[in-house]
Amino acid sequence: MPSEKIGAYEVEYSAVPAADGKGWVAHVAVYGHSTNPMHRNCIFPDQRVSLESVFKTSEEAEAEARRAAAGLLDSHSSRSGAQ
Repeated sequence: MPSEKIGAYEVEYSAVPAADGKGWVAHVAVYGHSTNPMHRNCIFPDQRVSLESVFKTSEEAEAEARRAAAGLLDSHSSRSGAQ
């Protein structure tokens, strides 16, 4: 499962086989800062994003998951007034 640091957040994005086995869906989880290195502070639990989309390849689904995560974090920053 690919992950990366975006600002203060650790983002995991993944491709999961569709329930019917005919493609891939995008999943995202976002973790915030934690003072305990053995514990991650989950602020957006792993869930499917881009609900209407099924992708032909896992790479396409992962790319969409990454875009969705960036959008979530941009939206969160806008609402909280963070710059």
